[in-house]
Amino acid sequence: MWIRKAVRDMKKGVDSPMPTQVVSNEEFEPRPQTQKQKHVEHLIGELSEVRARRLGMERRDFMRTSMGLATCFLASNLAYGKNYWDVDEAETWEPAAYDEKWPKSEYFIIDVQAHFTNGAALGFRNAEFVKNMGFQLKNDSEAYSFKTFVKEMYFDSETSMVVISGVPSKEELRGPDGKVLEGIARTPGGSGRVLPSWVMAEARKQINDLAGSQRALNQGNLAPNHYWNKETNSIDKASCLEQMEREIKVYGISSWKWYCHTDPARTGQGFQVDDDNAQWFIEESRKRGIKLVSVHKGYSYQSRTLGHLANPKDIEKAALRNPDFNFVVYHSAIKHGSSEPNWIESNKFNPDTGDFEWHSVLMDIKKRNPKINNVYCEVGSFFNTLAIVHPEMCMHGMGKNIKHYGSDHVVWGTDCLWWGSPQWGIDAFKRFQISDEMCEKFGYKKITKEDKAKIFGLNAAKLYNVNVKAKRNAMPADTLDKLKIVYEERGGERSNAAYGWVRAGD
Repeated sequence: MWIRKAVRDMKKGVDSPMPTQVVSNEEFEPRPQTQKQKHVEHLIGELSEVRARRLGMERRDFMRTSMGLATCFLASNLAYGKNYWDVDEAETWEPAAYDEKWPKSEYFIIDVQAHFTNGAALGFRNAEFVKNMGFQLKNDSEAYSFKTFVKEMYFDSETSMVVISGVPSKEELRGPDGKVLEGIARTPGGSGRVLPSWVMAEARKQINDLAGSQRALNQGNLAPNHYWNKETNSIDKASCLEQMEREIKVYGISSWKWYCHTDPARTGQGFQVDDDNAQWFIEESRKRGIKLVSVHKGYSYQSRTLGHLANPKDIEKAALRNPDFNFVVYHSAIKHGSSEPNWIESNKFNPDTGDFEWHSVLMDIKKRNPKINNVYCEVGSFFNTLAIVHPEMCMHGMGKNIKHYGSDHVVWGTDCLWWGSPQWGIDAFKRFQISDEMCEKFGYKKITKEDKAKIFGLNAAKLYNVNVKAKRNAMPADTLDKLKIVYEERGGERSNAAYGWVRAGD
C-alpha cells in the first residue's frame, strides 16, 4: 500500500524540512527507507527535541526555522560519519549564526524545473508512459495545486524565478465544428492535469501579475511526435505548426520541453533529438525565434517500451548540427532513480572512476567534443536525490558536471513540488562541497561561491534572456488570500511536507 509521505510523517511524528527518504511522484514504485536514512531521521528527531526544549519551543516550530534545517544537515554528517555538509553547530542553536553565514540575498536563483498539477492529486498515471502501470491511487489534489505551488516556491524558499515545466500532453486543436478550442477544452478527459501549455501560460501570467514583476516563465510541451498522420506514418506538419504558432504567440513560451520516450499521438514510437523529424521541428522553431530545448533524459523506467530513448546519446549530433540552439539535459541523464531496486548496481556505479549510467554518456559527449558549447547539465532530481541517498555519488555527479562542462554550463532545477518546498535543496547546495580527497583523486575542483552563483541562476538567466538586475517584487501579503488558501500569518512558514508517495509500512 502507498501513502503520501506527508501523511506518513504526521502519523510517525516526523517533521523534517529535508526529506529522509526518496519519494515517488507516481512515476515509480516507492522503495523502503534504507537503514542509513532511518538513522538520519532518528538523529534529526533526537537532536531537534533537545534544541527545541532548551529554546522553549515546540519541536514542530523549531523545525520550521533555519536552526531546524541546519540540524538536519548536522544529523546527516553524524549518520554518515563525514562532513558532507558545511554546517556549524552554532547554526542549530542561533538564527543569527545562519543569517550571518548564509545571507538570503547572496544568490539569484532560477528553478528551471518546477511543477504543479491542474486539479489532480498526481496525474502521471494519465500519461502515456505510465498507462500500463495499473496504479489506482487517491490523494489530496490541494497538495499539488497551483496555490500550494505559489506558497512553497515563493513564500517558503529563496527562489527568485521559476520556469514552469510540464509533461507531455497533446492539445486538441479544433472541435467537431472546426472552431479553435480554448482552455480546458483543448485537453479533454483529464489528460491536461500535469501540465499542458495553456495552464502553464495562465499560471505564469497570474504569478507575474500578482508580483507586478517577472517571477515566472513557462515552457511549451509541443514535440515532434505530438501530431501524427497515421495513414502516411509521418508527422502531421500542418497541425504541429499550428500548435507551434499558438505556443509561441498565445502562450508566450520561452523554451520547449521534450520527452523522447513518450508517445502523445499513440503511434507506438517515440523520437530522438537527432532524427529527421526533430531537425524539421528545430528548423521551424528557429524561424520563430525559439532556440532553447530542455530534454528529459535518464529515468528510463518511465516507459517499459520506449525507455531506451531517454539515453542522452542523441544530444551529440543535434548539438553539433545546431550550434545556435541550446540543449538543457534534465536530470543530468542519470539512468536509474534511487527508488528503483538495486539502483546503484543498475547504474553500474564504479567507485574507482565515479562513473554511472547514463550520466557517463553525457560526460563522454563533452570529452569527444571539447569545443561544444550549447549543452547544459540540469540537476533536478539529481543533486537533491543523490544528496539524500548517496552523498559520495552526489560529489561525483556534480564534480564531473563541472569538470567536463564547466560551472557555466550547469543549471539549477529541483523538480518541486514533488519534493515539497525547494528550500532544503537550496540550503543543501549552499552547504555542498567536494572533499579534498575526491578533488585530488578525480581531478574535481572545489565549488566556489562564484560557481554556485552561476549554477543557481546566472546560467539560466543567460539561456532565458532574463535581466538579473531588473527589479523583482515579493509576492504581496494577500497573494494567498487571493488564491483562496489558508496560510498562517500571511507568508508564514513552510509545511515541511513532501508531497510524493512512500510505502505505508515504512
